[in-house]
Amino acid sequence: MHFFPSRNITIYMAKLFVVRTFAVLAMLVLILMTLDLLGESGKILSVPGNDQGDVMRYVMMRAPQIIARFLPFSVLLGTLIAFAALSQNSEVVAMKAAGLSAHQILAPMFVASLAVAGISFAFNDIVVAPNTARLKIWQAEDYGPVPLDTGIKTNVWVREGPDLINAGTVTGAGDQTVLGDVSLYLRTNGSLRQVVRAREARFTGKAWKLEDVTSFNVATTEEEKFDTLDVGSDIKPDRFNYVKVDGDSLGFFPLMNAISDLKAAGRRTDSLEGILWHKLSGPLSTLLMPLLAAVAAFGLARSGALFLRVVIGMALGFAYFVADNFALAMGNLGAYPPIIAAWGPFLLFFLIGETVLVRTEE
Repeated sequence: MHFFPSRNITIYMAKLFVVRTFAVLAMLVLILMTLDLLGESGKILSVPGNDQGDVMRYVMMRAPQIIARFLPFSVLLGTLIAFAALSQNSEVVAMKAAGLSAHQILAPMFVASLAVAGISFAFNDIVVAPNTARLKIWQAEDYGPVPLDTGIKTNVWVREGPDLINAGTVTGAGDQTVLGDVSLYLRTNGSLRQVVRAREARFTGKAWKLEDVTSFNVATTEEEKFDTLDVGSDIKPDRFNYVKVDGDSLGFFPLMNAISDLKAAGRRTDSLEGILWHKLSGPLSTLLMPLLAAVAAFGLARSGALFLRVVIGMALGFAYFVADNFALAMGNLGAYPPIIAAWGPFLLFFLIGETVLVRTEE
């Protein structure tokens, strides 16, 4: 009736899991960071003025990305190492002989992996996302000096119902937003009926005031000119502030707000919604690893199948990562709904892991 084994076994199993997971993670980060520097350090140092400090700056921004990406792999490998040792020493046999079920043996690892998932989520939001944004800006300048952000956006499109609005430039924010080289494409039933162009548009608090306006009627081919024209009373200035949103460079809640604003602007957000949901399902994938690796824990070590069971557990874990990346790619293409792209592989492999465990051990 008790889900957890004794206090000593719970602490022992959780300690095995955590120590081996973070030991594997440290090893992977050290190796992968070294390999990454072999290719990037030359590019960084080839820029005049860059020195060893810039290489360390790159390491500080790149290392969090590697940690976030390979933490689930580390959980898988750390769990397999722990289970292999437990099976080799017949400790699992002893626990089962004491009356513990397979789920009770795995319970401490589930709790520890949930704590690791929470740490991973917070780490991704607080450390990984800001460093990813800074690194992408630096890499876009080929590791040279990063120019100051002028705050000027170019070629911004906004949709209002069936109509489209294009601003050549967008400056300012809030009620001080100014649009330059404005084009309005007014449509009815999917057909273009009028094109309105203006040199400039300013938000008056209630509507947009266009200046130096030219209006072309598609049906009659007539053109009219106006000094000023008020349009778009329902279009808020904030809708012009989001030009391109990089989901990997934003935390969970900032990305949620950005998606809401993009939807209000009439833009597609399917790929961003997939990234948003994956910011939850990605860290929670650590919960799956003990379940998928459990095949390595059970069975007699002297049967000679320990290595085979470790390979099977590793294959199940890596199959999950392949399916997860495939689903995200299909979600970006619009073939899968965002929530299915993010959560589908997680639920599928949870059911596979539970089925294997129940059918073989319970």
